[in-house]
Amino acid sequence: MTQHSDDAGATPPPGGAGRSFADDEAGPEPPRRDKRRYFALMGICVVLFVLSWAVVDRYSVVAAVIMSAVALVIPPTAAIVANRASAVDRR
Repeated sequence: MTQHSDDAGATPPPGGAGRSFADDEAGPEPPRRDKRRYFALMGICVVLFVLSWAVVDRYSVVAAVIMSAVALVIPPTAAIVANRASAVDRR
């Protein structure tokens, strides 16, 4: 019986054998300001969800649903804010 290594028949990745996944160009890092805005928006989102169904629900279900709808829109907006710098640099 012969032993075979898992890497014996593997072909090197495109671009050379010494290249790793860390070398792939994923785009520029967003500025610190954009990261802070992203985390602030996501924090607001979590606070809106928690407040709407833990506190506001007892007083007004309609207000709780509206707060949840607003919180639902925040994550895509936060992703756009976080990726804005890399989109501008790609042009």
